[in-house]
Amino acid sequence: MTEKKNISFNIIKNDPTDGHGGFGVGTLSLEHVSPVIIDVENKDAAVDIGAMHAKSAVEKGIKFLSNKEDVPNGRPYWLVWVTIDRKAEGLYYAGVTACEMTVDREARRGYKLLPEHVNRLDRSLKRQIIVSHMDDVSKKVLAEFLQKHNEEMWELSSSELKEGLQG
Repeated sequence: MTEKKNISFNIIKNDPTDGHGGFGVGTLSLEHVSPVIIDVENKDAAVDIGAMHAKSAVEKGIKFLSNKEDVPNGRPYWLVWVTIDRKAEGLYYAGVTACEMTVDREARRGYKLLPEHVNRLDRSLKRQIIVSHMDDVSKKVLAEFLQKHNEEMWELSSSELKEGLQG
């Protein structure tokens, strides 16, 4: 009895097909996406690659619920998907989308909507900017983080991103 190849959702670094169109077509490359976690209370932002698989330092050991009221003492965070791309002038922040999340470390419970996180990742990959629903403090923290990370990339980014984060 031969085993059937399992073609499931794959996250890959490079294009393994080299354009040949055979096995592996349809896999998703997340090579140019980084998850940034914003701690709203500490006014801090950091890249946490573990968030790619919902295993960031903030998310570890937490059971997430889909009802925000079930986590009344949750500490607010934002998970921001940042996609970079290249144009003639150089690299820039092409897609930036934010997702809300709260975590109550003591209760080991948190709030997030997984479908929203997945859809926002997809929108970031499609070079969309979705930050208007963020609070002003978090927008400022993200803008400063992106600028400090790479001033040139910030300068080459769209006015939609800059205006969305700086008001």
